[in-house]
Amino acid sequence: MKALLVLLEGKVQGVGMRYFIRKNAQKLGVSGYAKNLPDGKVEALLIAEEEILLNLLDTIKNHSPGNIRSINYKEIDIPSEWIGKFEIM
Repeated sequence: MKALLVLLEGKVQGVGMRYFIRKNAQKLGVSGYAKNLPDGKVEALLIAEEEILLNLLDTIKNHSPGNIRSINYKEIDIPSEWIGKFEIM
């Protein structure tokens, strides 16, 4: 398993982005969270097998609401407190 910390930039708040991420994450069995940041970005923690994470990132990039200008992510240590759940913060 891997954990990715993802930052979405563009018109990503006020368009249902966090709910879109949660819906698709839950369909794929991805754990983590999605939250709005004060600077207008959306941050998501995604935990799953690499292939599943890449599938979810592709879905977010190509099918999400809003207008994503950029998606940046980095692999982080897996925070065990998020395994098995997905929350909107």
